[in-house]
Amino acid sequence: MAYIYYLTHIHLGYDALAQLPAECARAGIKRPLVVSDKGVVAAGLVTRVLDAARFDDASVFDDTPSNPTEAMVLAAAARYREAGCDGLLAVGGGSSIDLAKGVAIAVAHPGPLTQYATIEGGSNRITAASAPLIAVPTTAGTGSEVARGAIVILNDGRKLGFHSWHLLPKAAICDPGLTLGLPPALTAATGMDAIAHCIETFLSPAFNPPADGIALDGLERAWAHIERATADGSDRDARLQMMSASMQGAMAFQKGLGCVHSLSHPLGGVPIGGRTSLHHGTLNAVVLPAVLRFNESADSVIANRRYARMRRVMGLRDHADLAQAVHDMTARLRLPTGLAQIGVDASVFDKVVAGALADHCHKTNPREASAADYRWMLTESL
Repeated sequence: MAYIYYLTHIHLGYDALAQLPAECARAGIKRPLVVSDKGVVAAGLVTRVLDAARFDDASVFDDTPSNPTEAMVLAAAARYREAGCDGLLAVGGGSSIDLAKGVAIAVAHPGPLTQYATIEGGSNRITAASAPLIAVPTTAGTGSEVARGAIVILNDGRKLGFHSWHLLPKAAICDPGLTLGLPPALTAATGMDAIAHCIETFLSPAFNPPADGIALDGLERAWAHIERATADGSDRDARLQMMSASMQGAMAFQKGLGCVHSLSHPLGGVPIGGRTSLHHGTLNAVVLPAVLRFNESADSVIANRRYARMRRVMGLRDHADLAQAVHDMTARLRLPTGLAQIGVDASVFDKVVAGALADHCHKTNPREASAADYRWMLTESL
């Protein structure tokens, strides 16, 4: 049986920011904690959002790291309580939105954050008491503004998912004007994240025809416009199309993702050169070709129908090598095409494979992957 939930209040377009005051009033948010990062603040985007929202009182937490951590969730939660906040306004990319979702849990639920992780059986422990959240994305990639989940690196080093419909933002303000001028590398990496979402959820075997249609349309938009958006940060149509594709990928992935994300989640938590900040979208772009090759032999339906439909919307010839097309797109966008280029080597494979097998996306891949399969994918991605 398919459970279909669509979704929340979404405002998409160059006038979307004007809808923020009404949405905050509807959600009962008068004194928010604004969760963002220093780059977004420095770019003046938080000021633009606050000017549009017209709050009498708002506090700003701008210490979101490139990958959300439990330590920063707890720090932001402490700020929320100290300031007497009544809701959250996430302004930024997926990291800020996911951090805000962690705060929504932490300020309303007792005990350590780990007990609310999906693989710890924690989804049912997340209740309607979660703090209300409105999301204002400033990148076009994760789609976290319309998703029920968040990914957080816990204090024990695991990068885990937290999923509940109570974490779904009360509204998503998707104004592509906030992405104009986004640097090329970040545009490309977040755009490939959206492409990975659309591809993986379309290939997921779960029965959800609306999600399939949304994912396929999102893939068509992203594939056609990502190079334009990357080359010209002021291309308004390309920015609008990428914002839509990002949102569509996340609208669809309630159906489930797969091995790309099973790998990128633990890879994103592996210390590389003393840091745990490998960009999620870049990791997805790097491992996607190997996963596509692995999945293409899942069965005749996947190989003959779904791959053929993806080729059509991507404008590829019949029987084109889809994995190679993704690799070539990644190269044209000047993103890394191998794990070795971003400092990953075989010494971390055991930890990553263990994380992949335990990840919440592992079971919704169209072909069951073993430890040996994951090791092959990682080796292919080096």
